[in-house]
Amino acid sequence: MLDFPAGIQNEAKCNVTHGTMGHLDPKQPPVKRKPFAAILSHGFVQKAELILPEELYEVIKNNIASEFVKPVYSRVILPLKALVEGEFFNEHIKKGNILMLSEGRAGVDNVYSLKEGILTLHLDKESYERAGLVGKPEGVKGKRGTKPRWVVEINLRLPSMLHGKKGFDRIVYAFKNILTTPVTWLFHDLRATIAPDPLDAHFPTWRTVSPGASQSIKVKMPSIKPPTEVDPSYGADFEDYAVDIHEWLSLVLLESPRINSDDKIDSFLTRYVPPGDSFKDTMLVKMNGLYIVLLGLVTVPWEKARSVQY
Repeated sequence: MLDFPAGIQNEAKCNVTHGTMGHLDPKQPPVKRKPFAAILSHGFVQKAELILPEELYEVIKNNIASEFVKPVYSRVILPLKALVEGEFFNEHIKKGNILMLSEGRAGVDNVYSLKEGILTLHLDKESYERAGLVGKPEGVKGKRGTKPRWVVEINLRLPSMLHGKKGFDRIVYAFKNILTTPVTWLFHDLRATIAPDPLDAHFPTWRTVSPGASQSIKVKMPSIKPPTEVDPSYGADFEDYAVDIHEWLSLVLLESPRINSDDKIDSFLTRYVPPGDSFKDTMLVKMNGLYIVLLGLVTVPWEKARSVQY
């Protein structure tokens, strides 16, 4: 057997940005500069974490308490046809700006999402062929051990997306007769609350995202400055630096005792030490420090706006 390299399309990647950030206008945050472009490339965020020195957290914590706008999302059970019918379609999709994500395992189940009026359907081969909708193959074509899957994208805000139009009626037919299974959705309205809300007819369960901060922890703080002689191609030295800092930050978020300044575990059990040759004891709120956690359905534009504001 020949040792063919494994596909790298779906391998996990770590994007690293370093430098000094200048003044940012919260009313006009950047969209093309790093790291904001990388943040905006994600449609759905389940958790956002910040690691801060304790002294910086003390400066901003009053602003977080007084100015923090808590996002609200809901959990609701809906079939696909409910998205293209009645007041829900007119108010939330045609006029509004909502974010929706269905339950399911990516690459295994039929999973649906709605963002900026574009409904995306990730379907298995049988569902795709029965629905009769136009889509494109998803994932690596012909890869062993995987079943073929398809992705269909429908812009529901187009002027042609109206009842009575041939293309739209084909979509409604598929939702009413083929893709009929009700699924659990996470729903978030980016606008102010409307009354009456068409979603209320489906008895949603509402949730509010609230920030939480850990107690201060004392850690061995390595130097987070990149190598002084950075290779223009960002070669092995910078890669090692990025991997080591990523590992250390991950242990901070996990609240591992290995990063505590008073950790005295036997080296026979673990050989981990923070990266670098010198350390300093630092308090974080989580980093001997701090981390703020937002747990729920958080939109990327909201997350970016908060990061610029604070």
